[in-house]
Formats: sequence, structure tokens, C-alpha cells
Amino acid sequence: MNARDIASTVEVLLCATGICLLFDRLGFSASNIIMVYIVGVLFTAILTNWQGYSILSSIVSVLLFNFFFIEPRYTLLAFEKEYPLTFFVMLLVAFIASSLTVKLKKHAREAAQAAYRMQILFDTNRLLERVKNQTEIVALTAKQLGKLLNRNLIIYLCQNGELGKVNVFMADDSVPVDIYTSEYEKKAASWVLHNNKHGGATTDHMPDAKCMYLTIRVNEIVYGVIGIAIEKTRLEDFEESVLLSILGECAFALENEQTRREKEEATALAIKEQLRANLLRSISHDLRTPLTSISGNASNLISNGEELDQKTKVKLYTDIYDNSMWLINLVENLLAVTKIEEGKMNIRMAPELIEDVLNEALHHMQRMNQNHEIHVEYSDELLMAKMDAKLIIQVIINLIENATKYTPDGSQIWIMSKKQADRILISVKDEGQGIPDDEKEYIFDMFYTGVQKIADGRRSVGFGLFLCKSIIEAHGGTITVSDNHPHGSIFTFSLEAYQPRMEDYNVNGELYDE
Repeated sequence: MNARDIASTVEVLLCATGICLLFDRLGFSASNIIMVYIVGVLFTAILTNWQGYSILSSIVSVLLFNFFFIEPRYTLLAFEKEYPLTFFVMLLVAFIASSLTVKLKKHAREAAQAAYRMQILFDTNRLLERVKNQTEIVALTAKQLGKLLNRNLIIYLCQNGELGKVNVFMADDSVPVDIYTSEYEKKAASWVLHNNKHGGATTDHMPDAKCMYLTIRVNEIVYGVIGIAIEKTRLEDFEESVLLSILGECAFALENEQTRREKEEATALAIKEQLRANLLRSISHDLRTPLTSISGNASNLISNGEELDQKTKVKLYTDIYDNSMWLINLVENLLAVTKIEEGKMNIRMAPELIEDVLNEALHHMQRMNQNHEIHVEYSDELLMAKMDAKLIIQVIINLIENATKYTPDGSQIWIMSKKQADRILISVKDEGQGIPDDEKEYIFDMFYTGVQKIADGRRSVGFGLFLCKSIIEAHGGTITVSDNHPHGSIFTFSLEAYQPRMEDYNVNGELYDE
């Protein structure tokens, strides 16, 4: 019995009786009064959730009509012979009306439930198109099934033909999770996976399981197994049909995600193979020129060394040294690019003085290149940044070497540093021909060499700037290129500024190593 439904029934009967008393005083006929009670029965059927209340209302309405409006009044007696028939017809009409109302109400409720379940199915289809990976697909499917069934769910994804990690989604937190992850439950789920059939509760196989297990599949390919907790009531037929439709959508989403992932892996492998082929082709071409020069000069010194004057010998030695240093720098860049491609680049961050880093890079370049004037403009304040000094020195060397490649001998190159907000900006400026606007977005791509001719005639491999960008981005910074007016280019990269604190120094005033 429901107190709310009882109260509603009593209120409707009181209201109907009050209206009938008013009608009786106004001189309305008994047929009108009967209609009021019948309407009251209909209201009772609408307001309550059990048909018994409307039947009870029908009986009480007949008694009230007899008590208040049939002579002798205020008794349950009736003098006229036709009144028993009137009471019976009134009861029958009220009963039929209440029954029809209850059925209509039930049908309306079932229609609303069906519409709600279909809406869940449509929403699932739409939302699954937006998710990106298996975890999101499983979570979304569980959420939608939770709305549909309001039951505890267990989902396994398949890994190499076996059950993967269990995912439990609880609708009722009062139930312990362990009962769904026991060995018996896992055995039932495993049987369903390998036999591609329903199993567990309410089925013929392992019916003592807490869950009914179904496959998440497309045709004969199974992507997972889902368990629906079956406590006291089994699923309705319509619920099960919507459930199977949602599982079908989930399976298609998992299939599409797997296909997309396989395509991405195949594309990445193809790109990697293409990069490897380009790298081998570029290196084989670029190694030939300096190696030919080195071997030719060395052969000339061996064969005709005694006949050559000192000036010629020094030039040959210098050529051998320059080409050897070029090869060393090429190999260092190649090793760094290989580490980046394999995800093995180790960055050891530590506070470093910008001035020390620039001096080290400049010292290295002055030994390698004596045909350009390289100037360094230091900031007036002491600048420090957290960095891997070795990698940042390599970036600066690559940028300076890039400037020397595209500028004629005797031109000037500037290295500048300054602080801007919480960033340190380091720039390398040259007086070359500059970079066309339509090439600026590509110059940091691997193997991109542009259309400009290199000043010394040597071919560029095309991964120096790519390496610079990779290193700077790994430091959390950015690198850009802009025009140097009236001609030339400015390459600028940023690093996070470091503000030293007292606790960062030891008793000798030196920075602690991190």
C-alpha cells in the first residue's frame, strides 16, 4: 500500500462528493451526479499507480452515491426497485472506465520508456563518432548502458584473443565489487569469449554467475565481453534488444578505432621507411664530396708531398681539416636526429649562464670557420636558463653554421641574447639573401633544403634546422625565423628564464648540480 496513492484516492472521493452535494442542492439530476463520481474514478486511475485504487474508488463511489443521494438518505438502503440495477451499471461503468484509463496510462508509460531507450540508442551512435580511443569507447558505452539498464556492468576488452583488464562500472555502490571480479565470474566471461555465445546468469551455461555475459562483436570478430548484473529481475525483451543494438554500435566503434590505429601505424612505418631512404640517399650523396676531397688531398700529400711548397701543404691540410669537421658535425646531427626519431633523447636540465653557453659555441665555431666575422652582443644583466647545455650549444652551432652556409665570405653574423618577461631569447642574425616568405613554414622540416644555393657549393643534408626545432621544443621553447632588414635572416629561440635562489648555492657560492 502506498500512503500517497491512498491520500490521492481519499482526496478525489471527497472532492467528488462535495461537488455532487453542491449539484444536488442546485437541483441537478442523479445522472449528472453519477457522472461526477465516474470522473472521480478516472482521476483516481490517473493519479495512482495501482489499479486496485481505482476499483476501490468505484465501489466507494457507488456506496457514497447511495448514502447521500438515494432515498432514504444517509442509509445504504434503496426503496426503488431499479436502484440495484443503477448501482450495478454505475459500478460497471466506473470499473470499465478505470480499467481503460489504467491501460492507457500503462501504454503511455511504456511508450515513454521505449522513446527514452531509443533516444539512448541514437545518442550512443552519435557520441561514439566523437570518441578517439578504446578507453573512451568503453566508458561511453558503459555510461549509456547505465542510463538504459541502471545495473552494474563489467566490461573486458580482448587482448591477443584473451580477456584483458576488467573494467567495472557500478550503478549500485552498496554492492561489493569483488563479487563481479571473482574467478568464477572471469571463467564465465572467458567461456563467452571463446564460444561467442551468451553465458552466465539466466543462461544454460554457468547460471549461478552474478552477471549475464555477452560478446561485443562484429560478425565473428569479438572485441570484448560485457557482463550485466542480474540480481532479482532479468532483462525485458525490449531492453535486451536495445542492449544488443548498443553493443553492436560499440563493436563497430572498436573496429573503426582498430582500423584507424592500424592505418596510422602503417602510415608511420611508411613515413619512417621513406625518411630512412631519404636519409641514406642524402648522406650517401653528401658524404661523397668531403670524402673525395679528403682522400684526394691526402693522396696528393702522400704522392707529391716533397715537391709541394709549404703554403700549398697548409691549404691541403686546412681543406682536410675543414671537411673532417664538417663530417663530424654531420655525424653528431645525424646521431641526434636518430635519437629524436626513436624517442631516446635524454635531456638533463640544469641552470646555466647564457654567456658561458654562447662563449662555448663561439669558441667551437671560430675553430671551424674563419671566413666570417662573428659578433656576440651580451645582455647587460646576468641571464640564466634551465637547459641541457650540450644540446643548446649544438643548436647555436647549427644556426651559426646555417648562417655561414648562405652568406658570402667576409660577411658578419651576430649572436644576441635578452630577457623578455619570463623567457630568454637568443637570436642569430646574418646578412645573407634572406628566406622567401613561402619557404619559412617549411625550413624546419626534415630534409628541406630550400632553393637557395649554399655559398661554399656544398650540398645541405636538410636536418640541421629540424634538429634545432626538436631540441628547443623538448626544452618547452619555440624557434622562429624573421627577416633582417635590409637583407638577411634572424633565427630566434626561447628558453625559460631561471632566477637563482640562495638555497641553490653551496658554501663556495657555486650552483648545486641537479
